[in-house]
Amino acid sequence: MVFMRDLREISGIPISVDGLDVRFSDGLTAVKPSVRRLQEIRDVLYNQTAAGPEDLYFMYRGVVLPEHRSIAECHSIRYDITVIRPGAIGTEYIKTAGHYHAHVPGESVEYPEIYEVLSGRAHYLLQRPGEQPGTVDDVVVVEAGPGDKVVMPPGYGHVTINPGPEPLVMCNLVEATFTSNYGPYRQARGAAFYEVENGDKGVFVPNEHYGYAPAPRLVDPADLPELGLRRGVPLYTCMITEPERLAFLVRPQDFEEHLSGLLE
Repeated sequence: MVFMRDLREISGIPISVDGLDVRFSDGLTAVKPSVRRLQEIRDVLYNQTAAGPEDLYFMYRGVVLPEHRSIAECHSIRYDITVIRPGAIGTEYIKTAGHYHAHVPGESVEYPEIYEVLSGRAHYLLQRPGEQPGTVDDVVVVEAGPGDKVVMPPGYGHVTINPGPEPLVMCNLVEATFTSNYGPYRQARGAAFYEVENGDKGVFVPNEHYGYAPAPRLVDPADLPELGLRRGVPLYTCMITEPERLAFLVRPQDFEEHLSGLLE
């Protein structure tokens, strides 16, 4: 794959992408990615026997400049980068496995997460479980491009889809000890909808393993200055210059007013 792009300006750190590989420079410690392979996500695919590339996406966890490590650790925030290859598995666009977020210890609320697109185009497919087992009561699609930030609010699971012709490069911020729960997606054979190719565009096809799911509704990315997130200011810069504004990632129970209604 011939694809190279300098992401220093948009990301706020000295990185570039070469094909599907992230390159680190100027003192930024290189991180070896975890690779998600086709066989690992077959049980969440639209067509579980479809052919596709073996290596689907690459996760670089805990990226930080040495001089900023103490800030991230002090505020219990982790910065990750993910690269999702373009293309399809059968007719379904390449996507992440999908996960829900863990509860804050001792609280009834789940951890949130922030994503920012650095290159390419993303479809974030979010869903909120319904009261009855096997149902969801809200399905949201957020289409995001370079510079867009999207918050995954408490209570929503999510899948990231690459519907574009080039690699999708994105970063995220999350509470540093955060773990993902993949089980519900595997049990339901994926999200409530699959995005599949239909001519020159994608369509969302219902997953029949859900008892009920409303049709996806489209929501645009929005600036969220009340959460310390502004367009044109990279997530990494937010983490380093105003980490206290990101306390909602660690203590969402203290910010329910700001986190509710984000997907309206």
